[in-house]
Amino acid sequence: MPATVDQIFVICKHWLLGFAPAGVQPIFSALLSVVPILVVFPLLFAITTVLERKGLGRIQNRYGPNRVGPCGFFQPIADGIKSLTKEDVVPATADRVAHFLAPLLLVAAAFLAYAVLPIGRNMVVANLNAGVLFFFAVGSMVELAVFMAGWASRSKYSLLGAMRAIAQMISYEVPLVLASVVVIMAAGSLSTVAIVNAQVGYTGIWPHWFVFTPWGFAGFVLFMIAATAESNRSPFDLPEGESEIIAGYYIEYSGFKFALFFLGEYLGMFATSGMAITLFLGGWAAPFSFLTWIPSYVWFFAKLLTLIAGFIWIRGTLPRLRMDQLMSFAWKFMLPMTLLNIFAAGVWHFMPAGYARWLACIALVVAPFLLLGRGLQQEKKSGIRSYRFAE
Repeated sequence: MPATVDQIFVICKHWLLGFAPAGVQPIFSALLSVVPILVVFPLLFAITTVLERKGLGRIQNRYGPNRVGPCGFFQPIADGIKSLTKEDVVPATADRVAHFLAPLLLVAAAFLAYAVLPIGRNMVVANLNAGVLFFFAVGSMVELAVFMAGWASRSKYSLLGAMRAIAQMISYEVPLVLASVVVIMAAGSLSTVAIVNAQVGYTGIWPHWFVFTPWGFAGFVLFMIAATAESNRSPFDLPEGESEIIAGYYIEYSGFKFALFFLGEYLGMFATSGMAITLFLGGWAAPFSFLTWIPSYVWFFAKLLTLIAGFIWIRGTLPRLRMDQLMSFAWKFMLPMTLLNIFAAGVWHFMPAGYARWLACIALVVAPFLLLGRGLQQEKKSGIRSYRFAE
């Protein structure tokens, strides 16, 4: 019975395929795999927006949405109707084609990333041998969409916001990719399905997740920091610095096009969180051996919601960084730490199992962390700022 519940969606898909003619079954199978993703994750986006606004309200000692619907939970519907009916204003000098395509490309790139994420046992759209490579390749399309939006608007604020966003995304994409290399080394594969299968086993009740190793824990933390910056989330939301560049690269967007940028940002956050779950947290695997009777897709979404709660908590807690602090942190801390973590993973692989391996790898992770952190703190750029006010 638990196996049937776990595979209920796979069974339903094969049952529905039986009604399709043999010639169109591949196309019908692709639709049955893609349509649920196009429905579930935008629905999760709507739920997350209202939960985030309510959570931030509680963190900041104020009310969140509480007027539209019971407890304000119909607020996403009201926001969606407003976006659909709001006037679409396009600058007279804008490149209309690029201006129109930019938000569509951003959302398309976010959706493509879900193709290689194993949401449950036997539940992946495309089991590619180079699934991790495909994920980061389609993720790089976001930079192109951001540049198209800033350049096509023919606005100095939009262009400056786009260039600043691209500089941030490229800077943090390097440690994001390098943080995942340690998992590829350990699993010996670029396939997301193979990476999850490498973490499915248990020792007693404890899982074999990569996060429960020194290099895995460090890689997970570095990956999530870089993912936060890639998603333009606080405290790395510099592309939307309203005190400096108003609203960044999408200042000239309104109506449903603006909503697409908003949707793309959250879908990207869900996708990178899903990849972190796949790489470090065992994917759809249960956290304890006695909980394997719970369906695998339930565990995937439980982990995803936990990481989303972490994003919301950080947004309501930490202030925004300065641009120089953000770039220094990427190149002077994140990049060296990810490279040294790869070395620690290699040491872990070649040393025999035992306490010596744990101590050596912990030292290789903790010592650089302390030294690099102290070096950043001693920089003059991180000192106390003085403020001058105009008379």
